[in-house]
Amino acid sequence: MPSSKKLLAAMQRAAEILRSGGLVVFPTETVYGLGADAENPAAVARIFAAKGRPADHPLIVHMARRDHLSQWSRDIPPAAFVLARRYWPGPLTLILHRACRVPDRVTGGQDTVGLRVPDHPLALMLLEAFSGGIAAPSANRFGQVSPTTVAHVREELGDAMDFILDGGPCRVGIESTILDLSGHQPRLLRPGAITLAEIEAVLEQPVIPQGNDALRAPGMLRSHYAPRTPLYLVPTGHLKAEICRRLRQGQRVGVLAMPATQLPESCLRHHMPPHPAGWARELYAQLRALDQQGLDGLLIEAPPSGADWQAVSDRLARAASAHTTFRF
Repeated sequence: MPSSKKLLAAMQRAAEILRSGGLVVFPTETVYGLGADAENPAAVARIFAAKGRPADHPLIVHMARRDHLSQWSRDIPPAAFVLARRYWPGPLTLILHRACRVPDRVTGGQDTVGLRVPDHPLALMLLEAFSGGIAAPSANRFGQVSPTTVAHVREELGDAMDFILDGGPCRVGIESTILDLSGHQPRLLRPGAITLAEIEAVLEQPVIPQGNDALRAPGMLRSHYAPRTPLYLVPTGHLKAEICRRLRQGQRVGVLAMPATQLPESCLRHHMPPHPAGWARELYAQLRALDQQGLDGLLIEAPPSGADWQAVSDRLARAASAHTTFRF
C-alpha cells in the first residue's frame, strides 16, 4: 500500500487527468471502471471508442456521496432516498430521470441516468478529489469478461487509458444490481449482490422482477460477459458425462464446478466456493484464467436455482448465450 503522501499525489494526478478529458481506471467493490468526466461529452466518447461500446448503450455515473443524488437526477421518488441511505456506498445502481447537466453521451439518448456511490476507498477518494461525477463502465472490451484486477485491465485495453489506480482484487466481483425507479413501480433490470428480496424488504413493496425491458441499461444484452473460449452451462447430473465425452473426442476442456462435484483428473478444473458470494468474487478471474489456456470449451456447472444465485446465473447465462444450450 503506498504512503499517504504518494496516495494523495496519485489522486490529485488522476483528478487532473479527468478534468483535462482523460480516462482513468479505478477500482470499485464490483469490478474495475474506465472513468471519464461525466459532464464532458468528448471524454465520454473516448470510453466508447476504447471499449468498442455501442453509442446507445448507457453508462453509470459514479458519485462521491448519496446527497449528490439531486445534482444528477430530477423527480426523485422517496424510494431512491430510502435505498440510498441503506445501500450507498454499495453495489446498487438506481435508474432515475436525469438532470439537465447529464449529456446524451452518458445516457445513450435516454431521459434516464444510472447513478451509484461505489464502496471502495480509492474510488471515493478519487471522486472527492475530482469533485464531480465520473461516468464509468467496466474497464474491458465491450461484451467481454469484466476485470477484477488491474492485470485484467492491462491485458484487454493496453494503452487506451491515461492513468490507473490499483486497488487490488475487487471484493464483490460482479457488476452492481440495477434498479429502475423512473416508472410507477420499481423494476429490477440487472441482478447483483443486493438481491430482489433485500430491496423489497427495505422498500416494503413488491419490485417487478427482471424481464425484457424497453429501457436500455448496462449488461442487459443477451450475450455479455463472454470469454473467447466457447462456454457451456451443464446441469450437475450431466457434467461428468459431458466432460468424459469431450475428452474421448480429444478436446481440451476447462471446468468450473461446485465443491462436492467429482471431476475427471484429466481436465483442467477448479472447484468454486459453495456459496453465491464466493462464486461471484472468483467467477471473472477464473473465466479469464481458463480463457488463456487455448481450450476447446469451458464447461460450467449450472448453479442452484435459488434467489441468492440469481446474479451469478444471470452472468453465466449471458456468457453462454452464443453457444449451444444443453438439452438432456
